[in-house]
Amino acid sequence: MEKYKRLLFEKIKNQIADWFDSEVELMISNEEVYRFLHSIKGTSGTLDLRGLYQVSTRLLESIEDRGKSDWDKKTLRDFLYEIISLAYQYEHFNDASAPLPRGDSDTEHVPLIQVIDDDLSMLILLKDALESKGWMVIAHTDPDKAVAQSYDLQADCFIVDINLEGRDGLEFLERMQRNAQYQLVPKIMISVDNSRETRMKAYKLGADDFIEKPIDMEELIVRVGRQLQRKQYVDNLALVDELTKVYNRRFLSNQLERSIQEFRRTRLPFSIAILDIDWFKKINDTFGHPAGDRVLVDLAHFLKEQSRTSDVVFRYGGEEFVILFPKTTESEAVAVLSRLLQGFSSLIFEETDETFSATFSAGVIAVTSASQESADLLRAADQALYEAKESGKSRIVSANKINPESRKKLYVSVIDDDAIIRAMLVKILQGMDMGKFTLDIAAYEDGKTFFASGRLEGDGEHFLILDGIMPVMDGLEVLQKVKQTNDSAHVLMLTGRKSEYDISRALKLGADDYMTKPFSIKELEARIQRLIKRMF
Repeated sequence: MEKYKRLLFEKIKNQIADWFDSEVELMISNEEVYRFLHSIKGTSGTLDLRGLYQVSTRLLESIEDRGKSDWDKKTLRDFLYEIISLAYQYEHFNDASAPLPRGDSDTEHVPLIQVIDDDLSMLILLKDALESKGWMVIAHTDPDKAVAQSYDLQADCFIVDINLEGRDGLEFLERMQRNAQYQLVPKIMISVDNSRETRMKAYKLGADDFIEKPIDMEELIVRVGRQLQRKQYVDNLALVDELTKVYNRRFLSNQLERSIQEFRRTRLPFSIAILDIDWFKKINDTFGHPAGDRVLVDLAHFLKEQSRTSDVVFRYGGEEFVILFPKTTESEAVAVLSRLLQGFSSLIFEETDETFSATFSAGVIAVTSASQESADLLRAADQALYEAKESGKSRIVSANKINPESRKKLYVSVIDDDAIIRAMLVKILQGMDMGKFTLDIAAYEDGKTFFASGRLEGDGEHFLILDGIMPVMDGLEVLQKVKQTNDSAHVLMLTGRKSEYDISRALKLGADDYMTKPFSIKELEARIQRLIKRMF
């Protein structure tokens, strides 16, 4: 099947070249254009390329109303622009990333949508349409990877094709529903099968909407927008985390500001701590995400029951919690946290006839200056937490006793054979303020030089910006070796390659996202910031 898909797009490319590459100004007959579109429609339908089928069908219907007039090059080029663009995106990979909103300074709060569809022509159309509205889209052909990544990405909406090749999209809907049962994450199913039986089954398994293929993109955008608005409305109303039943991050912001104002008025001390469960990913990998959820719930309950009545517990995100200690000095907060750590580490969890225990690490800071803002306090506590993790876990570290400039290091590697792009990317990265991260930036002209440096083998988190087409080692070869060497490394592809084969290959090899050259600097900067904040 893959062979015939590649042949179809090669045929489209050759026909486009025949019509438009010649310098001779020839007229193209309407009959010839009609045959071209009719052939694309028939073949794409047979090969189940629904995106291409949808575009060619619409153009074919339009040409039937035109009459028999011949086409000049400019008019025909404009008419066939969607076909040309789609063929280009297949030919020059990179998950066809459409731009993020220009000049958006609040990139962390841009809605993120995960789309799962094994028809790459449809995947590209959906990604382009949705990102044209300023939403960030992560595209997947592998539903297993999509579900696994959903824990880290914390998507705001899923769009899933029911008819996945060799798979049942409803099965993954059911999995996502189980995984997200304590929070509202809209799930939109798309399918060529619009039967009542299929729709009812989807809704029973947790679908929030159902859209039939071929898809009206304008209608899709409206319906996705309504789901995102619904999620935002519910999130804004809630002050309690749905899973753990402790206060959420939104309420933390409010309470922390009130505590700061109280300190400025009375000078009575208060402290704040960030806690993180140790080896939480190992718990999820060994016993499954539901088991991990139960550990989160039990920790939240334990913190509420065993902390002092004046202390306030919040879920900060993922496996992180925050405790606000009113009228509490640093040494007093450390004493309470040490008691909580000892008690929690003695709890025994049981899963699938196995038992295990868990611990947490914590960073704590006491307010010492009226000039400190909430962001400063959280950043300092987070750095102290990092120190606790790095120094062996299962311990408490005070931010007042560590270097305030200490930050978690993130290795960012740029691999691109274009010296101008390398220099530009390094300059962009050097100008970024990533909060708790210090970026360790290095650039390489090819994959061979990068691997010879041994950089990827060092301890720590890694983020790669990788050119898709390079000499010495092709970008896909580099990606494959990266994942073999360090599977936890995250990769943003930059390329002009968009052939169907290469898109499938890159996604299967583990690329997290991609952007297409040429790209806007602001768009690239926004995307890098969002990926780093979402994935680390």
